[in-house]
Amino acid sequence: MGTEFIDALRAVDLSVAENEYLAIMGQSGSGKSTLMNIIGCLDRPTAGEYWLNQQRVSTMNDRELARARNQAIGFVFQTFNLLPRMTALANVEVPLIYAGLKRKERWERAKAALETVGLGDRMRHRPSEMSGGQRQRVAIARALVTNPSILLADEPTGNLDSSTGDEIMKLFDSLHGQGNTLIVVTHEKHVAAHAQRVVRLSDGDVVSDTGPEED
Repeated sequence: MGTEFIDALRAVDLSVAENEYLAIMGQSGSGKSTLMNIIGCLDRPTAGEYWLNQQRVSTMNDRELARARNQAIGFVFQTFNLLPRMTALANVEVPLIYAGLKRKERWERAKAALETVGLGDRMRHRPSEMSGGQRQRVAIARALVTNPSILLADEPTGNLDSSTGDEIMKLFDSLHGQGNTLIVVTHEKHVAAHAQRVVRLSDGDVVSDTGPEED
């Protein structure tokens, strides 16, 4: 803000283990989006360190950050972020194009990812031909297709009705059971209740780090 600097995060000390299911909670302005962007290699911290798979992310240049995002992080967004003119299969293939994979391998891996999320029969459909829950499943398949170290979801049920949101969270539970590491950023208690561990932020500080609270 002009020449004034604001600490979005302060003295956050956080470790996430392989195959952990973590929820990050906080109200608007708590710092959870900034923390998500750092974990997702979208932003670099201005102080401190971030390590991912024994690599010091906090000192990476833009090219190295892009490679880390493509190889180690699978993103699931509230608004799905699908390309409207492309089929589900083509949308899921996109990260593999950036990774330099050949067409046959891209197709096989994208097909397998869609089958994992229960959309093997909708591969040729475009987003406009799908429900909100199906579009989010396509987004999850796209996040999974690179076999990332972390599946990072930002308010994954925010644009869905409660019943469809419950189905998506059950899918996350299943993915965690298959060995995936999940980090879900949310302000909804019923979403965070699916996680093994809940970190709560307020004004840039971690105020608690506990198991989930049931509604």
